[in-house]
Amino acid sequence: MMTSAVDPRYEPPRDWPTTEAEAIAVQERTRTSVVIGGEVPEPGTGTGAVVGVDVAYDDERDVVAAAAVALDARDLTVVAEATAVGRVTFPYVPGLLAFREIPAVLGALGDLHRRLGRRPDLVVCDGYGLAHPRRFGLASHLGVLTGLPTIGVAKNPFGFRHADPGPRRGDWSPLLDGDEEVGRALRTRDGVKPLFVSVGHRVTIADACAYTLHLARDYRLPETTRRADALCRRALKDAGM
Repeated sequence: MMTSAVDPRYEPPRDWPTTEAEAIAVQERTRTSVVIGGEVPEPGTGTGAVVGVDVAYDDERDVVAAAAVALDARDLTVVAEATAVGRVTFPYVPGLLAFREIPAVLGALGDLHRRLGRRPDLVVCDGYGLAHPRRFGLASHLGVLTGLPTIGVAKNPFGFRHADPGPRRGDWSPLLDGDEEVGRALRTRDGVKPLFVSVGHRVTIADACAYTLHLARDYRLPETTRRADALCRRALKDAGM
């Protein structure tokens, strides 16, 4: 299922799971393709784009809307955006949300890539990467499917334990499953509750945290997440399905 970093693909596999058992089997089988570490441009440098993805649901209509927003890597201005709307085809199961979200996210990412005309430097997901019970959250799954560098930045720690990081912006503490560090609790604003950052694919945890701080320049949440969240909500509201 892993694709080349040179040639991203934006379609889910043909055998996309429809049951919980199938989805768990895919996670167990595919998580070995995750690459921890890699080289991404230093935050705030280069001429590339950093992309945020997010989704919104209308459970009454079984509709999901995904958004992908590309920001200039240096000044965080919006340079392109895209949405995709579709039917929810997988039930809600904690730990398996990627199977509800990825088909629409891939559609939005593919459209965005065409508009950009180049690969993004990094994709930031509103969710988890390695900070997942099977070490294969949305950010990791999306990274393996596309070959793109990805990170997960979540609002909650998914049940893993952590000490409270120091009170200043940039302070962090390890997010732990037993003795294993699966991510970091990162303070992005002085005195404000932390976010939970984890590697998705082809990124180090240090770079994931550095990018999160760069993107959370003015608010607790990264600007990528804020922009994608607003866009997918608008797309869902406008959906005529």
